[in-house]
Amino acid sequence: MGEKRREEKRMKEKMTKLEKYWILYDVGNSAFVLLVSTILPIYFNALAGQGGVSEVDALAYWGYAMSVSTLLVAFIGPALGAIADTEGYKKPVFTVCVAAGAAGCGALAMPVGWFLFLVIFVAAKVGYSSSLIFYDAMLSDVTEPSRMDQISSQGYAWGYIGSCVPFILSLVLVLGNERLGITAETAMGAAFFLNAAWWLAATVPLLRHYRQKHGVPRQSHVVRESFGRLAKVVKDIRGNKKIMLFLLAFFFYIDGVYTIIEMATAYGSAIGLEPQGLLLALLVTQLVAFPCALLFGSLAKKYKNTTLIKVCIVCYFFIALFAIQLDRQWEFWFLAVCVGMFQGGIQALSRSYFASIIPPEKSGEFFGIFDICGKGASFIGTALVGAMTQLTRNPGSGVGMLAALFAVGLVLFRKAAALPNPYTP
Repeated sequence: MGEKRREEKRMKEKMTKLEKYWILYDVGNSAFVLLVSTILPIYFNALAGQGGVSEVDALAYWGYAMSVSTLLVAFIGPALGAIADTEGYKKPVFTVCVAAGAAGCGALAMPVGWFLFLVIFVAAKVGYSSSLIFYDAMLSDVTEPSRMDQISSQGYAWGYIGSCVPFILSLVLVLGNERLGITAETAMGAAFFLNAAWWLAATVPLLRHYRQKHGVPRQSHVVRESFGRLAKVVKDIRGNKKIMLFLLAFFFYIDGVYTIIEMATAYGSAIGLEPQGLLLALLVTQLVAFPCALLFGSLAKKYKNTTLIKVCIVCYFFIALFAIQLDRQWEFWFLAVCVGMFQGGIQALSRSYFASIIPPEKSGEFFGIFDICGKGASFIGTALVGAMTQLTRNPGSGVGMLAALFAVGLVLFRKAAALPNPYTP
């Protein structure tokens, strides 16, 4: 009997094909994320310069495009999530979002002016961000509640390392275009197509094998009924103190995480660090994040995920404090390693923790609200850092504001974690 139980335990810990296919999507879409945070801004600056736009205005327009894409997803996300919770709708809507994002990524290769380039980028970003609502909501369909922490961590981990493959190939194309005998524009276009193809290829297995397990019965008026359920979910969240406090906590601490991710290159440039060193440091972040995300997934088997999330928030608090005085290249590298250590853990464990405290049949609706908190925080965080930097003329003061956000997030999360989950049988 003992041997049989050990075999059953081993089989249970072994990932299923569907869990692997779900993780594979993170490998695909993360290529677009790394492209957006590294190569794309540099390319847009060059494109805007050709159109007579100053560097200051180009930076502002890029920021506006990021904000517009963020706000669009924040507005439409909950409605899409509510529609996707209807039986048989999650995969089709997810497919549309992925197609829009990947097509937009490939379309960036078209020879257009800077303004149309921004319009295409916004469309691609909205498709990508919208797809994550349904991807996150699929977690309760592809695995068991006891395995959510592990599978969620695996998704982020393999996403980090997988995104490095098309990123390195893109750098080879862009930096070595002369040796390859192609123009810089052709090299960039090939890089965009490469990332779009990588994204789509990694999505196909999930689309072929995923089946929606949880959902609500179809109604005669799907859209109208979906909005009615969305209103009820908002009411349920307001009446559920645990979920409400967690979402508030998540809003604050993920604000700091996303702002550090999105502003790292800009902050390094603002304090005079070398661009090549910044790009390599960001690559190091991805490489460090891979094993650390897997580590947090393993630790979640032994320790409560709430404890691990608290550890991540505290460590990010000290990372933000350290960044205030950052003025040397080695310090940026050290910061990149520290961010990589906790980035995957805090994202993956927050996703799986939220999935564990909501009803699975309403995962799309709840993750739509979850996405608002994440994307809204990203919008506010970058704006806050920018405003403080302009007011004080000191980049460090803007980054220092992030420490306060982590502190508030920790206090609220402690309160949320102490409350019982009303959806637990």
